[in-house]
Amino acid sequence: MTRPNWPLRTGIAIVAVLYFVAIFADFLAPYEHREQQRQTPSAPRSTIRFADENGNFAATPRVFGYRMADALTQRYEADETRSAPMLFFVKGYSYRLFGLFETDRHLFGTPIESPETPKAHLLGTDALGRDRFSRLVRATRFSLLVAPAGTILACLLGITIGMISGYSNRFVDSILMGITDAVLSLPSLIVILAARVAFPLELPPFTAAVLLIGIFALTGWSEMARLARGLVKETLAMDYILAAKATGVKPLRTMTHHVLPNITRPLLTQAMLILPAFLLAEAALSFLGVGLQEPEPSLGNMLSAAADIAQLKLQPLLLLSPALVIVAYVFGVRLIGNGLKNDDR
Repeated sequence: MTRPNWPLRTGIAIVAVLYFVAIFADFLAPYEHREQQRQTPSAPRSTIRFADENGNFAATPRVFGYRMADALTQRYEADETRSAPMLFFVKGYSYRLFGLFETDRHLFGTPIESPETPKAHLLGTDALGRDRFSRLVRATRFSLLVAPAGTILACLLGITIGMISGYSNRFVDSILMGITDAVLSLPSLIVILAARVAFPLELPPFTAAVLLIGIFALTGWSEMARLARGLVKETLAMDYILAAKATGVKPLRTMTHHVLPNITRPLLTQAMLILPAFLLAEAALSFLGVGLQEPEPSLGNMLSAAADIAQLKLQPLLLLSPALVIVAYVFGVRLIGNGLKNDDR
């Protein structure tokens, strides 16, 4: 009886949840990620209780307000006199679901009756009064798009070069592997950073995403090419490949129908190692201020708020919430990689 591959299943579940958040970010975000509330900067997370202002039980959860007690230290106190019901599938800002259907429904929120109505800030607000939870789910969409797309392009480029090198004569093999070794010898993050700063910093989100994907693909293919070349060399020496050549099978068909299917699993495992590296590279670029620019959120530029030690001491989990998303994604991807290795045994 085959034992269930729990690392693979757990990793897929974690990554699937994160991509669900990324795909339905606008539906999950209660507020527009650029909306500022200047009267409540760096506010703590909202208090939510099944009780009204008088302390009586309420079947519907209610969000209680807060007021700034000290503007210098940005210290807040609970305001038990103001509350609003927490509603599900509530109306909010308009957006296009999947880029096609315009709607204004959101998973949760409070009815906007007046500017004094308390809002549901699950992770508080940032220094400009923007809802941190709404920005976090939008940031997840950008980062979880750029890293996998860059990984796919880098893997396709690396596999193509590696397979050509492994099947070709010694001259072509030496040239391609020489280029590969040159790229491998360069420090990846420094090369990515240098390539990014060669372009204007102020770019629209789509243009920035395409640029980062291209940079990741052009700088990250070498490890995959080296692995693919070695696997091809090893596979070409097997009897069934020699038999295919002897019967006159064309090289392209040999590579696509006989070699590639037998080296797919180790290539997928290598891709699982490249993917977290690209996610961390994107976060590092945005953290340093050369990735996605404000006011658009990414996991990296949201983490830059943690550089404020005073705020970090007051709200460590809130400021580090983007890091927790990165850790969860990397952990899930590594579990998938380990699960693929277990399947090989």
